[in-house]
Amino acid sequence: MKAVVQRVSEASVGIEGETVAAIKMGLLVLVGIEEADAEDDIEWICHKIVNLRIFDDENKVPNISVKDVGGNILLVSQFTLQASVKKGNRPSYIKAAKPQTAIHIYEKIIAMLETLLEKEIYTGSFGADMKVSLINDGPLTILMDSKNPNL
Repeated sequence: MKAVVQRVSEASVGIEGETVAAIKMGLLVLVGIEEADAEDDIEWICHKIVNLRIFDDENKVPNISVKDVGGNILLVSQFTLQASVKKGNRPSYIKAAKPQTAIHIYEKIIAMLETLLEKEIYTGSFGADMKVSLINDGPLTILMDSKNPNL
């Protein structure tokens, strides 16, 4: 499982010109699910997202988590994060989970993030053509890969 975590001052998702989810201060998380992802991947990535100390403390040092600052999470499923560009110029998505597998894992991610954050998280619409807008605060962007935690 791969994730791009961005600290934002605001973010939103639109579908066909209508905003379906929006947050103020918090995290925009793009998540790419692969066929081989399991419970361990879900747990690892969710715990990392909620506990990442990337919000500034009183000394302007990134030392506080999204949970500690009372921030929100906007989660967007993005299978293209599983793209391989190793050969040629056309990305291969062979590692991306099939929709019937991915939706099940995506729903588990939502549930776990809500449990860990102790509040509702906001989401895009799985499989939809979405327009994602954000103001990246910092900018601060973290890449995560549950299969390569040293990334």
